[in-house]
Amino acid sequence: MTQDGQETPQPQDSTETAPALGVRRRRLRRAYQVLCVATVLLFVPVSFVRVSADPYVRSVSTVPAEPVGIVFGAAVSGDTPSPYLASRLDTALSLWRAGRFRVFLVSGDNSTPSYNEPKAMRDYLVAHGVPTQLIVLDYAGFDTWETCDRAKRVFGVDHAIVVSQSFHVPRAVYLCRVAGIETYGVGDGTAASALGPDEYVNDEAREVLAGVSAVYQATFTPAPTFLGPRDNGIAEALRAAG
Repeated sequence: MTQDGQETPQPQDSTETAPALGVRRRRLRRAYQVLCVATVLLFVPVSFVRVSADPYVRSVSTVPAEPVGIVFGAAVSGDTPSPYLASRLDTALSLWRAGRFRVFLVSGDNSTPSYNEPKAMRDYLVAHGVPTQLIVLDYAGFDTWETCDRAKRVFGVDHAIVVSQSFHVPRAVYLCRVAGIETYGVGDGTAASALGPDEYVNDEAREVLAGVSAVYQATFTPAPTFLGPRDNGIAEALRAAG
């Protein structure tokens, strides 16, 4: 006790805290190890998808010619394509004008009467000089797998070039090949560059999660939301193309 009557603080017993510190450190180390493993596992699917698709991703000038170009839908405002979708369509137009494919399959969401991605895509292509009879619409391409699966099972596509943004094309190639289509892909990076680095980071982050979904879909090949009867639109468009 001190002269003023207060108790003198007693030193803590280090032998009592050491085990607790050891337990805490082991828990932190274990949590860090779990986090590292989880991070690696999260990136495995998207890495697998990209490695699998890489041999088939080409440029406008190097992609082999195929009969069909599949353009994946994206957001529209009324009848106006978003910057991403317009860039996809511009890339598809470059491929078509270069003779890399003969007819278009535009696939997207038309789940409500007031929202119609395929129609907006067709109107854009027609406005840029593509004859209407060379454009086939898939109104039930609600995601990448459904577009690929329906292209094969509904429209009878066996060989195609898929067109989308550069970050998305590997997944599109991978899933269309799983669906049974001999597929090459051409990506567009201009819209992502124009929208800035934040959008690029967001797109890449979404693609990591989408890679998990892609591997699941490739493994279990779920049925599309709407399958429907066989559609002869592609065969008729190819006949019209000569």
